[in-house]
Parts: sequence; structure tokens; C-alpha cells
Amino acid sequence: MEQEEALCFLKAFLEEFPAALEEGASLPVSPLSRKFTMEELHGESLELGLRLLANRGASLRLAALLCQAAYSQLLQTDLLPFQCPEEPEGDQEEKADDKAVLFQSEAVQRTFLNKLIDVALAWHRNFPKVALCPSRNLQCSIHAIKNTRRKMEDKHLALAEFNQLFGIQDDVDRAYYAVFDGHGGVDAATYASTHLHVVLSKQEMLQSDATTAFKTAFKRTDDMFRNKAKRERLRSGSTGVAVLIQDQELTVAWLGDSQAILVRDGHVVRLMDPHKPEREDEKQRIEDLGGCITFMGCWRVNGTYAVSRAIGKSVPTHKTTEMYS
Repeated sequence: MEQEEALCFLKAFLEEFPAALEEGASLPVSPLSRKFTMEELHGESLELGLRLLANRGASLRLAALLCQAAYSQLLQTDLLPFQCPEEPEGDQEEKADDKAVLFQSEAVQRTFLNKLIDVALAWHRNFPKVALCPSRNLQCSIHAIKNTRRKMEDKHLALAEFNQLFGIQDDVDRAYYAVFDGHGGVDAATYASTHLHVVLSKQEMLQSDATTAFKTAFKRTDDMFRNKAKRERLRSGSTGVAVLIQDQELTVAWLGDSQAILVRDGHVVRLMDPHKPEREDEKQRIEDLGGCITFMGCWRVNGTYAVSRAIGKSVPTHKTTEMYS
């Protein structure tokens, strides 16, 4: 039944995209960025592909498998023709620390989508032996509101298909869930929801030491976003909480005051202590780094920020991406 549904989706998808997207033609979905680095390619491509397929009714597992296969083919492509010309230093407000080569997003993503079309065509002709049924069914419900804010600044991601999306083939079931609470704009939250799980998937100690893997992933994601913020003059930040389930092991990682709770037999089990300016250890850490904590409606760092740790450029130097897991 699952294969029949997959073939039915592929047929409809190929009717909409019977041939490769032509150069210069508009994309069916808009990329998140105008430019990105090679390190950002993976997350940007997967986000675009998953969004395209979800909008057309693909199952999450089929979408993950298709995107992983298409990205693998994209890596075999010469991307040098899509490299952006180097900008004069005077054109940038601040110079990024990584001096990374940038690529034209629309051109690269057109190539990625064409790879996705190629994979869909090949699978429609000869469907591969892939597992379309999850080995276990994790129930997930999602609700999001922006309250009284003018724009939604928060992002979330529910990814029960973690292994399928990254081509991980071991005997460990994995699922990833995350919420990012943005401030000063949505850019940091969007970036974290696009890249944190990708960076996490590349950590060699993911199975043996998920805590260290999460710490490394949070720090690297923050470094990546700060460089992007310098290049593009972004000012937003985001706290976040992420959960990785590996078989029967649950790892919770957080940054700032985003929170997760566990309910067992109707009782709340405390998993974490959120980073807040009023915490004595956070207050001491910030003061040791030259900051101050004041009460202005709520406890704030330097009279401005109501969170003591976050991803992003809006965060002063004494705020850190050191997180707990």
C-alpha cells in the first residue's frame, strides 16, 4: 500500500514537472537565502526540497528519502559556475570571520530541484527497495501562534525521519524535534531550524555521546549564523530547545529559556533548568564577563535582553551559545 501511494505521488509530481527546470525560469518555491556557503548548502537544499514536496502532499518519509537521494546527486555536480564574484570589502558592513566562498542560491537550487525531478523519474520507473513504513510510530501534534506580535518570529521542526533524511544506515531509530524562539526578527530562528539538525547529523559521536554532539552542533550553528549576520547585516537572535530520540534514549539540549517537559503517567518530570538572567549562576557569569542584570519589567541583561543565552548577532559578547544537554 505504501509503495502504491508513493508511486501515485510520483506520477502526479512528474505530471507537474515533466522536464528539468529551464535556466532563468522561476523556481516553484523560493529559497531561504540569496547566497549561501558550501557548509550551508546541505540545510538550504533539504529545507527547499522538503517544503516543495510537503506542499504537494508527499509523505514525510518519502520526501526525506527523495531529498537525500537528490542531495547526494547534487554533490557530484560541479558548482563552481554558480560561485558568486567576490565583493569589495567596502560593500559589507562587517567582514565575516570565515571568508567563505558564496554561491548563488537560485542557480544552485534549480540544479538541486532538477536532481529531485531526476530521482522522482527514476523511482517512478523502478521503485527502489526502501523502507516506507516507520519501525515505530511516534505521535506528534503541532500548534503555533504569534500572539500579539506583528510577525511570527518562532520556528519549529518535527523530524521523525532523521535517518532517512541523512542517509544514516545503522540499527538505531532516531527522531528529532526542536522549537526556536526568535527575537528581533525571524532570521536566527529560521537559520537554526534549517541547519542545527544538519550539523548534528554530521557529528561522529552522535550515537555514543549525543550530549557532546549537541554542544558542538549548537556552537557551530551559531558561528555559521554570526558569519551570515555579518555578511547580510542581520540583527536577530533565537533561543532554542531540541530533542533527539535514539531508540530508548532521550537527549534534550537547550539554549536560553526555551523549554521542554516530559509527562510520565500523568506527572511532569523536570528535564531542564532554562537559562534566565535571574538564575544566580547566570547572573554571576554575566557579571564576570562585564555585563549587568537589572529588573525592568523582568530581569534583563544590560537592561535590554530578557534571555541570557541565544544564537545570533543580537546577542552581546557576554551571552554565549554554551548549552546544556
